[in-house]
Amino acid sequence: MRHKLWVRALRYFLQGLVLIAPIVITIYVMAGLFRWVDGMVPSLFNIQLYPGAGILIIISFIIALGYVASNFLTRSLVTLLESYIKHIPLINLLYSSTKDVMDAFVGDKKKFDHPVLVVTKDVDVYRVGFITRDDLSILGLKEYVAVYFPHSYNISGNVYLYPAAKITHLNISSAEAMKFVVSGGVTGLTS
Repeated sequence: MRHKLWVRALRYFLQGLVLIAPIVITIYVMAGLFRWVDGMVPSLFNIQLYPGAGILIIISFIIALGYVASNFLTRSLVTLLESYIKHIPLINLLYSSTKDVMDAFVGDKKKFDHPVLVVTKDVDVYRVGFITRDDLSILGLKEYVAVYFPHSYNISGNVYLYPAAKITHLNISSAEAMKFVVSGGVTGLTS
C-alpha cells in the first residue's frame, strides 16, 4: 500500500514538474534578459533610472534608428559606411555575417521561408531544412540549391548543396518547420 502511494506521489510530482518547469524557466530567462537589457543604459552613462526605463530607452532608440535608416539620404550613408567596413578584414567578416543572419530572419530578404524535405543517402531517411539559395551557377552547380539544416536545441546548423530534383517543398509555414527542427521534432507541426 505504501509503495503504491509513493509511486502515485512520484507520478504526480513529475506531472507537476512537466507543467511548472517550462513556465519557471521561461520567466527566469526573460527576467534575467530584462534585467540585463534594462541595466545597459544606467551602466553606460552612470545614471540612476527607474526599473524598466532602460529598456524603454533602448527600444525607443532602436525604433528611432530604424526610422532614420528608412530615409533615402540616410540609406545612402549606411551604404557608404558598409562599403568602408567591407575593406577591413576581420571587421568585415563579423559585420557581414551578423548582417546576413539578421536579414535572413527579420530583414527584407528573409531566407528561411522555403521549408523543404531532402532525401539523404539512406532511402527512407529525410531531413527538414530551408532553401537559402536556389541558384548555385556561380559555383558551377546549375541544378543544385543550398539547403540549411538547423540543429535541434541549438543555434547552429549546416549547409549542404543538393540537386534541386531531390528537394520536396513542404506545405507548412517556415515558423512551424523551424520549431519542428529546433525542438528535435517535438513541437511545431499543427494539423
